[in-house]
Amino acid sequence: MRIVFKTSYDADIGLFAHRYQAFWYVLLLAVAVGLPFVMNDFWIGEFALMLIWAIAGMGLMILVGHAGQPSLGHAAFMAVGAYTNVILQTSLGWPFLVSFPLSGCAAALAGALLALPTARLHGIYLAIATLAVSILAEDGIVMLAPWTGGVSGIFAPDIQIFGVGFNRYVNAPGFYWLTLGVAVLVVLGYRNILRSPLGRSLVAVRDSEISAQAIGVNLAWTKAVSFALSCGVTGLAGALMGHFAGVFNHETFTIFLSITLLMMIVIGGLGSIHGAFLGAIVITFLPLVISIVREFLNERLGTASVMPPGIETAAFGAILIAFILLEPMGIYGRWVKIRTYFELFPFCRRDMFRRQRGYLRTERIR
Repeated sequence: MRIVFKTSYDADIGLFAHRYQAFWYVLLLAVAVGLPFVMNDFWIGEFALMLIWAIAGMGLMILVGHAGQPSLGHAAFMAVGAYTNVILQTSLGWPFLVSFPLSGCAAALAGALLALPTARLHGIYLAIATLAVSILAEDGIVMLAPWTGGVSGIFAPDIQIFGVGFNRYVNAPGFYWLTLGVAVLVVLGYRNILRSPLGRSLVAVRDSEISAQAIGVNLAWTKAVSFALSCGVTGLAGALMGHFAGVFNHETFTIFLSITLLMMIVIGGLGSIHGAFLGAIVITFLPLVISIVREFLNERLGTASVMPPGIETAAFGAILIAFILLEPMGIYGRWVKIRTYFELFPFCRRDMFRRQRGYLRTERIR
């Protein structure tokens, strides 16, 4: 059993809970940096895609997991980031080091503008509003064909940083390391936000808006900032996704992408950075596992195809239903329960993780 004795309030806002945790995270980062030396370009590309999904998941996690504001429109903000990044590079000739952060700023501005008229919406009504934004974004991309390429799509140029090219196919390890660096920076920024007064305000708004307002939290400002931060990070993921795909159009950023993002963080575990990465692993590698199983069965049974089309979507849906019914805290929640059991053995009890009512009587009508 490990017992952490806290001798000051600084321990509650530390970047790591203890030195052992810091050691494991540093070791994990070292393993991630060394992956290109032991894997081929195909798997390096898949891990780069996983990191892009994780960045997008962290963006949505800020809004849904910590601010408690449901969203079904984050595909639109990924599109804003992707198109802004490419247009700035191709039309204006700006370098990637300038266009990439500006793409996140453009998505953050779009998210803040969306938060202004939706600050008073809650629950399903906010989800419907963001859903409408995602649908309108597809039409907007087609209407702005002179800049976005419309239905034909737009090509993302190769990333050039100080004369070094980063391309998924030509320089897969370089593109992976670039994506890894962005993911690490987003994680550090996310952790510092959670340690700040803003992060505590987000959690207060999530748990009870009335109680948060009673202790002096500005609800409209907090929601606007959460939308801006969430959409900004998602915009960065969209910019990387554009370079990963090489070419994209309005069909790349559909409502199904928004649903996939939401499903990803629910499966991984709401309210934790780990949940974004665990959900990204499922989203990225489950189709590969299904494909490998299909090929194996085809070879064994000698049939053209033993799995019906759309099996990936059905598998995602089944996994989501299973987690909602059996483990609402997601993969990371299950890991926390297992870890706590061994840390507190034999004093761990099942009721330690029983779900509690997190609302006031005045909020039950919402």
